[in-house]
Amino acid sequence: MTLRYTTTIGRRLIAILFITQSLASAGLIATFTINPIVGARLSGQDALAGLPGTLLQIGAALAAFPLGRLMQSAGRRVGLTLGFVLGTVGMLIGGIAIASGSFVLFLIGLAFIGASRSAIDQGRYAAADAQPIDQRARAISTIVFASTIGSVLGPMLVGPLGEQVGTWGIAPLAGPMFGGSVLLLVGAVLLGLGLRPDPRDIARALSAAEAAASGEEPRAARSFAAIIGVPQVQIAVAAMVFGQVVMVLVMTVTSLHMDHHDHGLGDIGAVLSSHTFGMFALSFVTGYLADRFGRNAIIVAGALILLIGSLLAPLSLMTPWIAFALFLVGWGWNLCYIGGSSLLADTLVPAERGAYQGLSELAVNVSAASAALSSGFIMASVGYGWLCVLGALLALAPIAVVGWRALAADRLARAAGYKGSV
Repeated sequence: MTLRYTTTIGRRLIAILFITQSLASAGLIATFTINPIVGARLSGQDALAGLPGTLLQIGAALAAFPLGRLMQSAGRRVGLTLGFVLGTVGMLIGGIAIASGSFVLFLIGLAFIGASRSAIDQGRYAAADAQPIDQRARAISTIVFASTIGSVLGPMLVGPLGEQVGTWGIAPLAGPMFGGSVLLLVGAVLLGLGLRPDPRDIARALSAAEAAASGEEPRAARSFAAIIGVPQVQIAVAAMVFGQVVMVLVMTVTSLHMDHHDHGLGDIGAVLSSHTFGMFALSFVTGYLADRFGRNAIIVAGALILLIGSLLAPLSLMTPWIAFALFLVGWGWNLCYIGGSSLLADTLVPAERGAYQGLSELAVNVSAASAALSSGFIMASVGYGWLCVLGALLALAPIAVVGWRALAADRLARAAGYKGSV
């Protein structure tokens, strides 16, 4: 029986993915809020407060490619469900570790949570699989927007969950871990039961229909060397990697920069809220623009906004000014992330998507971990201003790749025209 795509099926799958991504985002952000505190307390060293965040990035990076291959071979439903199960287990381990005071056990739990986050992040590609090409950016933007719910609800859950487990005689910081495990378990059940038909199978059906309509044979999977040589792949990966690096580099130390200049926690929280709003809240607008004007245009716009936000951030110590600059950094990341993800989904055939999207996630997570680790050292060495200048320079990379590939295509077209006239 041949699977056929319908709008109803596509909308239902997007709804399932949106709900589960919202649950995952709330659970993950609730735990991210407490991780630095737990790291410092369990280790007894403030210097190790950043280790949990770094381990999460490493876990996500290591799991990205294997989980991508699993989604390609067994389907998105299996891969995403496994990711949510890993997160459930990791948060249970983390909660037990906090309750028992074991730093080593806590780090083991974080490794599971990092692997889970890698699968969860690839949920946007499952949404792209479930839609025709002219709607993919909007599908991806819908899933990215789900993180807005998590960014609001996650921190709000920390206090009540802590108070609840405190009444049971358990360390309050374990509350977000145990609560997050419940959210991810609910998400795993919804995915396992509801993500049918599998988005991977819909992608194959859509690809076959598009090929039949054009009178061409469906494209076969290409080698790794052939794929990384495709201009659109280079542009997509550059957009996601450099967008992530610039965002993490600037965002990570902005709170420290403000603290050094006597800003209170309220001001710092307002700036980070503005940044988060830029990262997620305008996702629907980004998806519409990417489908309307093209992926490359959105990527270039995102890189320019990242550049402007990075240059504006150190120019004033006024809270509204820094908040606006960090909003631009978040929005620029959003444009690069959704534009790059959509372009990659467009360029890869279904038989390639899982593995090579996982590989791109590996690159993004390794880059993010490197930026997070190096940001403090860069700021200590040259100051916040020059760090932001470095971020602005790195934001030029996606623009340079788009321009380079456009010039190369123009040269090829001119050469073909010249040969044709001989």
